[in-house]
Amino acid sequence: MERIPLGNTVFEGRNNAYLIPGDRPTLVDVGVATDAVRQDLHDGLDALGYDVADIDAIVLTHWHADHTGLAGEIQAESDAAVYVHEDDAPLVAGDEDAIAEERRISERRFEEWGIPEEPLDELTTFLGGHEELRGDTVDVTPVTDGDRIAAGDDELEVVHLPGHAAGLSAYAFDGDEGREAFVGDAILPKYTPNVGGADLRVDRPLATYLDSLDRLVDLDFARAWPGHRDVIDDPAGRARVIADHHRERTERVLSVLDEHGPADAWTVSAHLFGDLSNIHILHGPGEAFAHLDHLVEAGVVEQDGTEYALADADAEASELVAVPETKR
Repeated sequence: MERIPLGNTVFEGRNNAYLIPGDRPTLVDVGVATDAVRQDLHDGLDALGYDVADIDAIVLTHWHADHTGLAGEIQAESDAAVYVHEDDAPLVAGDEDAIAEERRISERRFEEWGIPEEPLDELTTFLGGHEELRGDTVDVTPVTDGDRIAAGDDELEVVHLPGHAAGLSAYAFDGDEGREAFVGDAILPKYTPNVGGADLRVDRPLATYLDSLDRLVDLDFARAWPGHRDVIDDPAGRARVIADHHRERTERVLSVLDEHGPADAWTVSAHLFGDLSNIHILHGPGEAFAHLDHLVEAGVVEQDGTEYALADADAEASELVAVPETKR
């Protein structure tokens, strides 16, 4: 397996594609549809002795454009099969009904979160100005948890890890150090993946993501190959660190409501993150919402319309966000 680093100046940067050589050359994620990233991918393949036309399969970790954007044009040139979890398949395929529904959910959430007009206009302009990053139409083959996909000279096992995206999936394989996995944005080596704003289709986003972190700890992979930056040598440990980060953020959300009183998700986000621009106008209140939603479900916070108020001033974040024990 070979990692192909990809640039990405539009979103968070430093994407990865992975080439699995062998009888069925396979790409895991492909980068956003820009000229610079296209060149990065072509140069990376060329350095490894491959051409786009050689690719037989493309495996996508989730539907975001910085992981899927070039899939359509690669498929058109190589006739590669494209696999993605069934929950994300309609968006990757460009299904008009699925895209329209995702936009309807977004519009409803933006109103519920209380995003003011000016930042909302900035966000809408940013998102509308990057539609082309989705790339060309893709003919997808949906997969689900536990499915196996022939790749290289072996196979990948689908491991569904929703939270950051509804269909986000890792792909597990037998590696040099034991059982390893391509994990997309389920865990990242430096940043914590956004939860709540990255895919507004996810119900109970924080609880869903915490369950996925718990599963990652149980699976105890020897190494994880993320969608951004460098390999993660202790995936279970990293999952535990991220869960602890969400425990700390839950404490901060409780403190904001205790100190400032009832507030909507946008106001809580402002206390957490300060001023936001472009894509972070989505991710900030989305993250705040994920935690507020979690607290409402726990009975610690009450929701009245768009506002959230503290109902239990004695609540402890450690009892609301469990941090799984690392097995090693």
